[in-house]
Amino acid sequence: MKQILIALAVLALGTNVVLAQDVEREITRVSGDIYRFQNKFHVNMFVITGEGVVVTDPINQEAAKWLKAEIGKITDEPITHLIYSHSHGDHASGGTEYGDVPNVVAHRNAPEDIDLVEPTIRFDEQMSFIVGSKTFELTYLGPGHGNDLIAMVVRPDQVAFVVDAVSSKRLFYRDFPGSNVDHWIDQVKKVDALDFDILIGGHGPLGVKRDVGQGLAYLQEMRAAVLKGLKAGKTVDELKATVKMEKYKNWGSYDQWRELNVQGMARHLTESGAVY
Repeated sequence: MKQILIALAVLALGTNVVLAQDVEREITRVSGDIYRFQNKFHVNMFVITGEGVVVTDPINQEAAKWLKAEIGKITDEPITHLIYSHSHGDHASGGTEYGDVPNVVAHRNAPEDIDLVEPTIRFDEQMSFIVGSKTFELTYLGPGHGNDLIAMVVRPDQVAFVVDAVSSKRLFYRDFPGSNVDHWIDQVKKVDALDFDILIGGHGPLGVKRDVGQGLAYLQEMRAAVLKGLKAGKTVDELKATVKMEKYKNWGSYDQWRELNVQGMARHLTESGAVY
């Protein structure tokens, strides 16, 4: 019953409470003082705490510039914290547009500067801090999609911000470029072990906790199907034609990325020696 109520609340929040909007960008209120910002296909979040605003991935220069101006229309609290989910350029560019933020948080593995912004606070496995009425819990997800990816949970709202490791009802990115897919699966398991109700993903729609479990199931089912096919001597083209993953056909990017997911999974299983 709790999950049903949460899902209904997410649907309502995602469609009704629009704070600012233009052709490419939109801000919606997710839970009280927590806001979701969508810039085309990329998403971040920010939190008004009563003692300052905590922002996340700037996405790019124009997005960050627009968002900072819109935050100024919602609150006169200054931006006190910038949290990077990871350092990949499609999420982490343009941070200088947020201004001189006193607290810039990133994982220990993040580069010395992220598009000219130098982290002032780094952590290894876990970190938590309080700003105003909110507690922010950060967890390193290990290697997989990059090597500096973290997840964030905001309490007491039970809202998680998770970028690229897993999204709500959306296939995984193309052919898992540059990644060990088993490590990626481990990242999703770490997200699934966290305690939260609402999921703000770096891509895709607003979601709920069970979406993470479904994403994990997708990866595990695809891995098993591709491995079985490879051991039976099937080619990658044959697997792309037969590993349909049809129960997920209504997910985002299914038509564009299913075959690429199969191709990337086959490459990983072959290169890792799992086939033999």
